[in-house]
Amino acid sequence: MRGPRCRVAWTVLALAAALAAACAWFGAAVDGRLSPGGVVPAATEAARADRLLQEGFASAPPHLVLVTRVSGATRSVEESAAAAQGNELVRRLSTDRSVAQVASYWQTRAPSLRSADRRSALVLVRLRGREQEATAAAGRLVPQMAGRHGPLQVEVTGEAASRAEALRLAGRDQFRAEVLALPLTALLLLVVFGSAVAALLPLAVGVLAVLGAQAVLRLLTFCTEVTVSATNISSALGFALAVDYSLFLLARHREETAAGAEPGTALRTALRTAGRAVLFSAGTVILSLASLLVFPHTILRSIAYGGIAVTAFAALAGLLVLPALLTVLGPRVHRPGVLIRRWRRRRGPHSGSGAAELGRWGRLALAAQRRPGLVAVGVTAVLLVLAAPFSRVQIGLFDDRVQPASSTVAKAGTALRHDYRPGTVITPTTVVLPHFDPRRHAADLDAYARRVSLQKSVARVETATGSYARGTRTPPAGTAASAYTSPHGAWLAVATPGEPYSTANRDLARTLRDLPAPAPVLVGGPGAVLDDVQRTLFARLPWCLALAGATLLALTLALTRRPVMALTALLLNALSLAASFGALVFVFQDGHGAGLLGGFPVTGTTDVLMPALIFGIAFGLSMDYEILLLSRVCEEYARAPDAATAVVRGLDRTARLFTWAALTLAVVMAALATSDLVMLKIIGVGLALAVLLDATVVRGLLAPAVLALAGRAAWWSPWPRPSAPAPRPCRKRRPLVGPAGTKHPRSDP
Repeated sequence: MRGPRCRVAWTVLALAAALAAACAWFGAAVDGRLSPGGVVPAATEAARADRLLQEGFASAPPHLVLVTRVSGATRSVEESAAAAQGNELVRRLSTDRSVAQVASYWQTRAPSLRSADRRSALVLVRLRGREQEATAAAGRLVPQMAGRHGPLQVEVTGEAASRAEALRLAGRDQFRAEVLALPLTALLLLVVFGSAVAALLPLAVGVLAVLGAQAVLRLLTFCTEVTVSATNISSALGFALAVDYSLFLLARHREETAAGAEPGTALRTALRTAGRAVLFSAGTVILSLASLLVFPHTILRSIAYGGIAVTAFAALAGLLVLPALLTVLGPRVHRPGVLIRRWRRRRGPHSGSGAAELGRWGRLALAAQRRPGLVAVGVTAVLLVLAAPFSRVQIGLFDDRVQPASSTVAKAGTALRHDYRPGTVITPTTVVLPHFDPRRHAADLDAYARRVSLQKSVARVETATGSYARGTRTPPAGTAASAYTSPHGAWLAVATPGEPYSTANRDLARTLRDLPAPAPVLVGGPGAVLDDVQRTLFARLPWCLALAGATLLALTLALTRRPVMALTALLLNALSLAASFGALVFVFQDGHGAGLLGGFPVTGTTDVLMPALIFGIAFGLSMDYEILLLSRVCEEYARAPDAATAVVRGLDRTARLFTWAALTLAVVMAALATSDLVMLKIIGVGLALAVLLDATVVRGLLAPAVLALAGRAAWWSPWPRPSAPAPRPCRKRRPLVGPAGTKHPRSDP
């Protein structure tokens, strides 16, 4: 193909290739600059307490816990062979440049560092540096320490070990998800288009989007903290959106070409109609993700950064690069292969008129409009039943229990729960008294420690003045009392039974913050972390919901220019999202169907950040389909003489694409759900479920029924000429029969 248009297309492709190469080069090193965690906002009390402990005190909760257990002929950790090997482990760790402090049972003889059966002992390790440096050191040390060492079998856990393992799994799982998703997506696209060339174009758009997002994320790491989760989710989201946008543009281009339009005219019409919808659709996803930026949690903000970047690149590539490819490739884009042609010949032609012209989805929409009340009530009831489990959600945070059972972190955590008291050893509730002098105010500290030990859920308190249980002071146990003081003040270690991130520990943290103290206190530890994360999330959640709802409502209104229709779209989206949340609680909190998803640990809680995270992504994705549907409905309404015809024909011409687009997105998200990280598995399943529900049940049945019930109100507009893309000339269509057997009159003013 020659001519000025083709030269422009080649120029666009050359610039896109150069940009892709630059992004690939710059973004290749992004993984090395990403941080783990990001759950606890830096300004919270728990985060400040942890920083002060790590930087200002010689003894603090450890980053790593080595759980050693004797095996073979050795019966006790106190036997000479076991003790010699344990001391050798301590020596190796002590000489490592990243280790600040090591304490073990063989050094201290503290009973709390040895199991009751004397077959297991602990080594506690504090690392140098902040969270990112400690995690990097753990990633290097854990593989060296875990495994068999003479008569000792060693497993490693702790906060730094958990973060390092999550980083390792995230990188591995991202590669695996991409390897699984790409060929399956290509196969689905081949079935949709019947052309290998057309099937490869969305994948090319997806690659461009992901490369661009990776470069943006690396650029952001120079000015703010970005967590590792951003790359996994942005990659999956990029391919899913690239397929969505390309699918609708290619389908509209093929439709116009099949109607006899010239290639240039077909492309211009596709961009004016489907391209406009893609632009609005990308805006909905970006605005939905932007609502996550109101939260102070780094992990939510990072995923928003990655999602916004990949959505913008997917839309730009779809609206600029894809048209250039269509211009260069010409008619061969839609030319089916030999096997597809044979299959189509075997199927034979199908045609008709009136309702017979409609496909399955059009007939389904027509049936829904004939019994709108029954369909609306029935579908809503089903969605509310699916949403019901969310009413009993139990809030918590991810801990070592969500690691794969085969990992050393999970094995060590299981051993600690079986043989030790986790609250005592690695995850106590910490109470820091900055600038407090325990030597001058020993009596005040003693009285305060006694009060703390009397609180519900407290097993023991250790501080500079001794060890306390139920209001009684005993000689110091474990670490020396001097470890609880420094020029920066004093601190108390509050041992509690049960799981670290339990509601009992959260309630204890709240109690300790209100308990009278001899000086201002900072309460930290797992319970305080859960309380702070929950408080900060719930404080900003109304703003997130309001921002997402208002901006998406405004964008939908700008597209349709019909207030009732825009509000209906928002409410239907919220309903399908609630059903997805309920299903996630039923599966991941309660453990139903775990075997179908490859198995995963069930803790009986839902991570407090997961609903907000899935809302930010799924709300935009679901509105994505709504935007594309309403765009086509409004276009059909500009042609057809009545509302029922517009809805049915609009759905009929887009529903098949919705189904395939939702299916390809589900494949991409299912690949993400193969991750061994429960967080990624929840996101993958949650997004796939939300989109499948929305693209099938809600759009296929509920939307036509609700629009039929709304009647003329759905099509009312305060503007005299509602915006609609200019349609191509076509023959006049016979209106379809409405719900009551009569034609729906056009109701524009």
